[in-house]
Amino acid sequence: MFFIQSERLKMLPLTHQQLLLLKQNRQTFELSIGLTPSAMNIDPFYIKEIDDAFDNFWLPNTLAYPDKYLWYTDWEIILKSTNTVVGGMGFAGYPNDQGEAEIGYMIDANQQNKGFATEALQLLSNWAFTHNFVKTIIVRTYADNLSSRRILDKCGFAVKEDVDGLLTYQLSK
Repeated sequence: MFFIQSERLKMLPLTHQQLLLLKQNRQTFELSIGLTPSAMNIDPFYIKEIDDAFDNFWLPNTLAYPDKYLWYTDWEIILKSTNTVVGGMGFAGYPNDQGEAEIGYMIDANQQNKGFATEALQLLSNWAFTHNFVKTIIVRTYADNLSSRRILDKCGFAVKEDVDGLLTYQLSK
């Protein structure tokens, strides 16, 4: 099973079959791959986004592009010390012709303010930059999402664009 890791975290990109199982039942999925079941506390806004990602992005695209599934799936963020999922992160698809790869993320409300998003974003960005065709990582966040903006600042991202309070940050190779 492919994964990447940092000092505290392991990031596991889910296959199409794993996504199907996760969509049915998180605890069953987590037990099936040997994780300690999490008690994720997810903001209702993100629950809607995650449901939409399953139906309209992750499942159809991991099926359509099995050889590029790493760019179309959820990467579970696992805290190695407890073997528990603390959030998810992933790309918004295969990098475009300019070499831009967009990343989005969500951290369990019970696990926020512990540096997990910062560490995971650095880890996934570094992995993406190992591919010669990736030149820039893009992350979008709302101007009033100060926590996310602090994460992006810590990771060296800079604001590229502000459109009606939606900020586009970028980090280039």
